[in-house]
Amino acid sequence: MTEPDRTRRILVAGVGNVFLQDDGFGVETIRRLADRAGELPPGTELMDAGIRGVHLAYRLLEGYHTLVLVDAVSRGGRPGTLYTVDVGPGPPAVPSAPMDSHAMDPASVLALLHDLHAGAGGTLPEAVYVIGCEPRATDEGMGLTAPVAEAVETAADLVLDLVRRDTSVPQRS
Repeated sequence: MTEPDRTRRILVAGVGNVFLQDDGFGVETIRRLADRAGELPPGTELMDAGIRGVHLAYRLLEGYHTLVLVDAVSRGGRPGTLYTVDVGPGPPAVPSAPMDSHAMDPASVLALLHDLHAGAGGTLPEAVYVIGCEPRATDEGMGLTAPVAEAVETAADLVLDLVRRDTSVPQRS
């Protein structure tokens, strides 16, 4: 049995809780990308993962070459600041804490993915990126704050640039 061709499979997943203001940044960016689906390279799939980090981890075992996670990421910058992080294919170092399937950040999802792979097999992505946005507020409430809402279109552009670049790089055989 041969492995499915995954040289062009890319998953772009928006994570976050839309009921916690700017934590919904990843989900809103995926919505914007869905409106621009014609600009995505062939083999690129969008997923509104929301707070379903466990579901996302299982889906990733299906064999994607590249994963792009879009999420609110607190790094101490100005609200609305965008970050592009090349996480690489290895497991992230995350502190051991009880898993909360409704509050999984990108590092927790990736750690779970590696644990699932060790136990169940499947195929891990060869490239993993995070497009993050510095939140202003993550209190209960619907809707993004102004600086984060203004960053959504730029984040969608960053994702498009990243996935286009990934599909234009010759793949190893």
